[in-house]
Order: sequence, then C-alpha cells, then structure tokens
Amino acid sequence: MSATKAASKRPQIHMIEEEADKLSDLALSVEDRLPQVCEMLIRETSRARLHSAATIPVDVVTMGSSVEFVDEGTGARRTVQLVFPPDADISAGKVSILTPVGAGLIGLREGQSILWPDREGHERTLVIKKVIQKSAAAA
Repeated sequence: MSATKAASKRPQIHMIEEEADKLSDLALSVEDRLPQVCEMLIRETSRARLHSAATIPVDVVTMGSSVEFVDEGTGARRTVQLVFPPDADISAGKVSILTPVGAGLIGLREGQSILWPDREGHERTLVIKKVIQKSAAAA
C-alpha cells in the first residue's frame, strides 16, 4: 500500500494547539537522528484538528495521558502514558512521543484505530480502548 493511500485511511485526530507546536519543534530538532519518527510526527501534527486545552475532548490521547490500546496483529493489550523524551521509562509504562508507537497514538480517540509502522517497519493496527487524562489519573 502506498504512503498516500495509507494516509488517506488514517482517522481524524485532535490535538491541543500548544502541544502540536511543541511536538513539531521537537520533531524538527531530532530530524537528523530520527528521520522516520520526525516525518511521522510532523505529518500527524499537520493534519490534526486543533483545540485549546480547555476544549479538547476528554477521550483524546494527549501528552501525559494514559492510553490502553490493543495491537490487533498480536492481540497484545498495553497501557502506556505518553510523555516527552526526558520522562520516558518503558519499565514504568512511560512511552516517548519520539517512538513510532508514541507518534501513532497522539491525537486518537477511544474506539479509533490506526495502521501504523513499528520500529522494524511492520504495519500494525492499533486500537484505542481507553484514554485517561493526566488530571484524572492524578485524582
């Protein structure tokens, strides 16, 4: 499947405007080291419907939120928190936005799925089961 065809099948995503700006800047800062992730993240931020932090739907994956998803290829169910690189700790379930899975999850809503490449370049269908916002997770 061509990249254009795959992109046309991607679901509508939503982002907080300030986060989208930060993520674009972050992606550009690692373009030399992580060109594939940079390209994926820039593509996702540029196609996102932007919201203020106050109006983003609560079921959208944003930075700091925890997300439960299923990899349909393996049936594996994971719950991770999406974080900026300095806070990443895979053993604690904190996944960097600068990983293929992190870049794929941002902006999706509960019930949505996306066909997304993993670190080895294999396409995976990720299905969002539950999103918990950081403010709700801290409560």
